[in-house]
Amino acid sequence: MSEFTFSLQPFEIIDSPRVKIEGKIRHSNYLFKIDYILSGEVKSIELPEFRIETERKNELWKTTCFEFFLGMKKSSRYWEFNLSPSGDWNVYRFEDYRHGMEEERRISRLPFEVRSRDNYVALSLEFDLAAIVSEPEALEIAIASVIQTQTGGVTYWALKHCGTEADFHRRDSFVDLA
Repeated sequence: MSEFTFSLQPFEIIDSPRVKIEGKIRHSNYLFKIDYILSGEVKSIELPEFRIETERKNELWKTTCFEFFLGMKKSSRYWEFNLSPSGDWNVYRFEDYRHGMEEERRISRLPFEVRSRDNYVALSLEFDLAAIVSEPEALEIAIASVIQTQTGGVTYWALKHCGTEADFHRRDSFVDLA
């Protein structure tokens, strides 16, 4: 099983909330697990309230949302996973950079756990990659988050930012998932 830890960086430090976003990925064959921990001044963050009845929803990235992108190394196809602290979720498939976006219908459920306290929010997802990929060892990943503050400001966090604007879809920001 491969495992790595991560720490996301804000696109712009100016006006970024005083929080940290860290986590861990574990990957073995088709089993994929990702854990996010948002810590620090969490009370300054706009957090959607957790709901028991969760659903697949669009535009989760307009407020606080944890995201990751998976792509095949020798293909332009990739998937965007959106996980809201509310428990709502979505997965989109793209054929190329921001092109051919469709909801990934091979994934009908994406259950994940959210834990929240005054000083942190933790989100954990365990997922079987067999639903979407045939070669799990040939994957790249980009890890990101959108963080909205109580005052309405929105900041964009990622492993690395490779452009002049925050853009989680850029394949040069993906890293090997090995």
